[in-house]
Amino acid sequence: MQFNRLRIPLFVIASFLFGLKTYFVYRFMFDLSIENALQEFILFLNPLASAYLVFAISVWLKPKNQLRYLRWVMIIGTIILYLNLVFYRNFTDFITIPVLFQGNNAADLTSSILTLIHFEDLLLIVDIIIVWVLSKKLDEPAVIFNRHAKVAATAITFLLLAGNVVVAEIERPMLFVRAFDREYLVKNIGVFNYHVYDATMHTKTKAQRVFADGSEVNRIGSYMKEETGSKEPSEMFGVAEGKNVIFVSVESFQNFLFDTEINGTETTPFLNDLKESSDTIWFKNFYHQTAQGKTSDSEFIVENSMYPLDRGAVYFTHAQNEYNALPEILGNNGYYSSVFHANNKSFWNRDVMYENIGYDHFYGEDSFEETPENTFGWGLEDKEFFEQSIPYLKDQEQPFYSKFITLTHHFPFELPEDRANIDMYDSGSQTLNQYFQTARYTDEAIEEFFADLKEAGIYEDSIIVLMGDHYGISEFHNNAMSDFLGKEITPYEHIQLQRVPFMIHIPGYEKGEVREEVVGQIDVKPTLLNLLGIQDKKDLTFGSDMFSEDRKNFIAMRDGSFVSDEYIYTDSICYERESGIEIPPAEEACQPIQEKVDKELQYSNDIIYGDLFRFYDFK
Repeated sequence: MQFNRLRIPLFVIASFLFGLKTYFVYRFMFDLSIENALQEFILFLNPLASAYLVFAISVWLKPKNQLRYLRWVMIIGTIILYLNLVFYRNFTDFITIPVLFQGNNAADLTSSILTLIHFEDLLLIVDIIIVWVLSKKLDEPAVIFNRHAKVAATAITFLLLAGNVVVAEIERPMLFVRAFDREYLVKNIGVFNYHVYDATMHTKTKAQRVFADGSEVNRIGSYMKEETGSKEPSEMFGVAEGKNVIFVSVESFQNFLFDTEINGTETTPFLNDLKESSDTIWFKNFYHQTAQGKTSDSEFIVENSMYPLDRGAVYFTHAQNEYNALPEILGNNGYYSSVFHANNKSFWNRDVMYENIGYDHFYGEDSFEETPENTFGWGLEDKEFFEQSIPYLKDQEQPFYSKFITLTHHFPFELPEDRANIDMYDSGSQTLNQYFQTARYTDEAIEEFFADLKEAGIYEDSIIVLMGDHYGISEFHNNAMSDFLGKEITPYEHIQLQRVPFMIHIPGYEKGEVREEVVGQIDVKPTLLNLLGIQDKKDLTFGSDMFSEDRKNFIAMRDGSFVSDEYIYTDSICYERESGIEIPPAEEACQPIQEKVDKELQYSNDIIYGDLFRFYDFK
């Protein structure tokens, strides 16, 4: 046997094969972006270093246990790698420990998960089969080292890891200090070392609440009032005073859908007209700011004007914290508040969070009549959802604040053929192909909802806010998106694709307009309070009233990217916002805002992890 003559230890072979497989997954299945030769070298080095670290442990075991150890480590490592791959295909992100505690959500993800499993995934077991066969064929598959040889084998591990970290810090200075971007961490230290880092950070943040005190909240509060608080109410103060607020969170809807056609048919005819209506104010440069919590993150941002967590979802990890949320403030000003969402109440821990932040009632899955005819995809289809909600809406005390969360336009965007009123798009991405059909269906559902509100006598006494909760098409589908849009999806274009609808429809207003300001979900809370004529001078927010002349001039993404009136910053590159022209690093045009972004993201984390609002008197 060739390997016997070369005397290559099986743990070395296993390390090389597993590391090579991991590099292949990084490069061609995660499709991690590579910008230079150093990044390519790091991406190749870190899986080999990580694999050698784990497999070299086997030299300290008895010969009969070595093979068992190698086999099981390869299987477990492959499972971890594959779970991250499936997760990445949906969320363009990597698993964190808080996400694992949200595992009960997986029961509602069955159909979505099946679309994320590809035939080529079988390649991930090739190295396992090779090592298994070699362990049976080789005469001496185990190794017997003396103590000095074992130490030497282990020392190589630390040399590899140290070299990996040094080169990574050269390529990405302060990698572990500014760890907002998990993809950068994985590219530089590998998915397995990243999970070790994540576990360390999880332990640290759990301890943060225990040792927190009230000294921090005053300092952070002073910053929030100085940097984000409008000094005077804007011109729109009280325009909707006393009116009901009907807030529709439109699932997975992105602005690129507007004014598009598939084979001559408009994708969203109703919303196309609504955004140009004389009663509608449309913010065309409105960005979602969600992270791993997706829809629950969008809810958290809107309700609290704070950033989501960089790991996991606040709705799960910190649902019992003290907040000064929008429903609670409205409740103190005479509003009845409710949520309509045809999903089970425990999904994203909503039943716990909603009660904590002041909602009076949650109309969940058990409040609706579901049948095989009106249920597909993620549950009750949007047309039935809105129609069945009207009687509840009519019975509510007025004025009310009611939030509706749609379901039909949710990944994987499944729609029965007889419900589709637009052709399926034709591209290499099944997800994008189906995306236009469910978008059209939700557009029709919203149009019918407007008609039902008018018939029920609710429309005239209400303002209707429509907001996209987060992206629907991830970076995994960039090739298909590039073909559809007719341009390359660069990091700059990717940020621009994070624009989602935000329309404020005020019946009888007659002063509708298209607004150009750069705004985001973090600005919704102060904007709605301003429209309703409510001033809460004790409130603390990271957002600004969108209509204010002295509003904050940037919005931050959870990964440290930002959009300002002049610049877009992402992937460590600064661009001119309007032209997309890259600005040389030497000019440091983005640095002043970047420093504020880092500070705000850290302050928001400090508030949530330390539950600092328990030390602050909002009354």
